[in-house]
Amino acid sequence: MLRSAVILLALVIMTMTGEAQYSKKTLVAHRGASAYAPEHTLAAYRLAIAQGADFVEQDLAVTKDGVLICLHDASLERTTNVEALFPGRVSTQTIEGRTRKAWLANDFTLAEIKTLDAGSWFDKKFAGEKVPTFDEAVAAIRGKAGIFPELKTPEIYAGRDVQFEELVAAALDRNGLRGPKADPATPVILQTFGQPSARKLAGIRIGVPVVLLLGSAAGFETADGVKSWKGIVQGFGPAKQIVLKNPDFVTWAHAEGLTVTPYTFRASDPGGFTDVTAEMSHYLHTLGVDAVFTDNPDKFPRK
Repeated sequence: MLRSAVILLALVIMTMTGEAQYSKKTLVAHRGASAYAPEHTLAAYRLAIAQGADFVEQDLAVTKDGVLICLHDASLERTTNVEALFPGRVSTQTIEGRTRKAWLANDFTLAEIKTLDAGSWFDKKFAGEKVPTFDEAVAAIRGKAGIFPELKTPEIYAGRDVQFEELVAAALDRNGLRGPKADPATPVILQTFGQPSARKLAGIRIGVPVVLLLGSAAGFETADGVKSWKGIVQGFGPAKQIVLKNPDFVTWAHAEGLTVTPYTFRASDPGGFTDVTAEMSHYLHTLGVDAVFTDNPDKFPRK
């Protein structure tokens, strides 16, 4: 246990201002070991740790009663049996620019969500897996890897009584994961696509590193565009094609002391390389990124 704590302490150097610097090429398990177990379940998180993840990612959503849960989508129907158990609770929602019928997680209490099966959609052998709370995820990962939570679709809470960033801050405090007495064996990096959310995290002095996720290069085509985020975030999480098309992005970010952690590397789609290990190696060692998000932690190229 002591050796594990020392390794994790060396993995990310953090200051009270939230600055972060990876000390080695780093593996982030995307939604856990999501190629092999249902995403954002304790089974996926535990397998990610067993496969050597340095960090395990959690996407965060907020229940009707204000509890942080681990769920990629804003709604429940893709990865649970909510439609069968609560057929009358569907509503029309606009999520990430698309209007559709959905079972929004924020319309359900934690007790209701805990009745759902979050494993059978992936494989019957995972029947009975539940949607974990963030606290449950922390308990499963603590001391074994870092955590990399995403504040997912913060825009969905507009007009609702949800203070997303403050809920995350309170959860980090409750679990002893920020501040001068933060658990050194469980480093934390937050991430979000939401630029207003990233600015709010900086404004409330969240005290842990924040990564701004990028789905497109718009606004980041120049060194000045990258530099404009210095002091607000401590790194970027670009879609991997952004880096492949413009390797200078990494140079620009590193010049400002900002990390680069592209997404998502999958064995099912190795991007024209012989396999996903070769693809990740190219990004890490040729393009010079600091870390990668992958569904396949066991395929990470360790040198």
